[in-house]
Amino acid sequence: MHDMDATHAVTHMVTLAEVNENKVTPGLLGFVVFAVLALGVWLLMKSMHRHMGRVDFTEEPAKAPGGKAVAARGTAPAQRTAEATGARKAPSDQ
Repeated sequence: MHDMDATHAVTHMVTLAEVNENKVTPGLLGFVVFAVLALGVWLLMKSMHRHMGRVDFTEEPAKAPGGKAVAARGTAPAQRTAEATGARKAPSDQ
């Protein structure tokens, strides 16, 4: 008898709450899909962080066709290009 009273009270609470049949909500399926997507993004970010930690960022000087090392740092891009192609400096630059 006691269980029937609790069920009856809950039934009254549910019927007292106005349920709008025209309102669409994502429900449990929407939450599960969102949670799976969030977990996937988190795992991808974690993997990317691990892979980025393994990358070696030190650059070695590039070799010109003549076998000379070309400066890769501290020079302007135009200088690197001129040195890599073996272009000669103008007399005013020497």
